[in-house]
Amino acid sequence: MGDYNTLDAGTFVDDSGAVREMIPSSVIAAVPAAKAAAEQYGREVQFDFLDDRAVHWLLFQRREDTEKGSVLGCLLAIPILVLGFGAWPFWDLVASEKSRAFQIAFIAGDALLLIAFSVGIFLLRLPDLRNHTVRNMRCRVRLYRQIVTIARRGGADIPSLYPYYGMYASSRKFFPEAADRPIPDEERPA
Repeated sequence: MGDYNTLDAGTFVDDSGAVREMIPSSVIAAVPAAKAAAEQYGREVQFDFLDDRAVHWLLFQRREDTEKGSVLGCLLAIPILVLGFGAWPFWDLVASEKSRAFQIAFIAGDALLLIAFSVGIFLLRLPDLRNHTVRNMRCRVRLYRQIVTIARRGGADIPSLYPYYGMYASSRKFFPEAADRPIPDEERPA
């Protein structure tokens, strides 16, 4: 994970690790529908979507969250893919020729392993699902993406892939009582 203070103002790191330019809030505010959406959503989630510094911090937090989950997600996906999709070739090549008892044992064993890995993934994700600060960040990121889409459809000069990241599945509910991570002050040379 990077250091927030090493990023230039107005740049952020996308899901692929590339440094991108942030769209200034003035571009979004120039589209009346996007400005209205930013203000409405901002009231709903207690965030100023038209504050470039706040959005810059939001995009940084989003990247941190993505980095944290991407390696673990990939490692956990491999057994699920092997047990889920790898079972069919094994069934066709080996298990279908075996006795009925072996077939039942294979299906039951594969199902139990899939369930165990699924429960394991859920338990590993549970702390993030209970962390209301992280959930609020994800909710705000989802709304920022919607605001940018409204601005793009309203004629703003915004690249079609901006903000260059996907959606969160656990980003629907906002928790107004949760504390926010404060924006770090810029480090000053001594």
